[in-house]
Amino acid sequence: MTSSLSGPDPMAGTIPGPPPTGDNADKSGSATAGTVTRLGDQIFRTLSVGSGIFISVLIALIAVFLVIQAVPALLKNSENFFTYSGDWVTSGDTLQFGILNLLYATVVVSVIALILAMPVALGISIFLTQYAPRRLVGPITYLVDLLAAVPSIVYGLWGILVLGPALVPLDNWLVNNLSFLPFFKEPTQVANLSTGGTLLTAGIVLAVMILPIITAVTREVFVQTPIGHREAALALGATKWEVVKVSVLPFGFSGYISGSMLGLGRALGETMALLLIISTAGPLNFNLMESGETFATKIANNAAEFDSPIKTGAYISAGLTLFVLTFIVNAAARSVVAGKAKS
Repeated sequence: MTSSLSGPDPMAGTIPGPPPTGDNADKSGSATAGTVTRLGDQIFRTLSVGSGIFISVLIALIAVFLVIQAVPALLKNSENFFTYSGDWVTSGDTLQFGILNLLYATVVVSVIALILAMPVALGISIFLTQYAPRRLVGPITYLVDLLAAVPSIVYGLWGILVLGPALVPLDNWLVNNLSFLPFFKEPTQVANLSTGGTLLTAGIVLAVMILPIITAVTREVFVQTPIGHREAALALGATKWEVVKVSVLPFGFSGYISGSMLGLGRALGETMALLLIISTAGPLNFNLMESGETFATKIANNAAEFDSPIKTGAYISAGLTLFVLTFIVNAAARSVVAGKAKS
């Protein structure tokens, strides 16, 4: 009997061939990966460029808005906006206002805050990155960073209800014993000494507020110091402090300055805390026992007068000045950082 069948087997299925191998597989995989990579790069580039353009346009629009709102009031101002230090008059036909007193108080409290906060932040950063045991780094870092989470109004209440009264004996001692210095003379408003609502108190509160900002930035930069720099200094017989001085501090100087300028930006624009501590106009002198008004507190303290475009424009002009001042500070900080990077 013959068992051979002619024609194809109807039960036979199609067996898939093996996957491509060799050069064909490499070309196929690399082409797909390259397409995905290029697409991801394009998306990331578009998002990055778009974000930068959006921020720049937004800042420009804010500046244009401030200028448009401030120009009408500035044109009707009968005094020099930059040098006038008298009463702020925005009612009636004659407007008289200037920023000299506001600029003075803003700069004084900010400088006090920097003088107090920068050394402390530097010491904390060096301790946490170079000296502190590992088990203490986490808790101390957490406690310092926690200061940044405290609301501004809480700092203001602490400053006027706790810190201010606690500084009254010190203020009186400074006035009685160091009155030959222009910083510690008898204030024109005696109530300042009884409540502690002075420029000195405001500066101390601001120092506490900007301390976590400066510390966080400085600490992160110090951690990035190359290990090779430290090991090279140790190999030459340097002590722990000498390692910090010749490797860590030079490497992290730009970050320290950047963090300090971020803190200064926070100090320049602080409102609620200073509004509770110093909210009355003070004379233009170097006496830290006086009170005063900063740009931010002046605007916030007189928000009820924003009932006409001219009055509103007068206060917006103060906000425009603060806006420009912040840009100047940031530009100065960037120039310092850039100069250090080139050296």
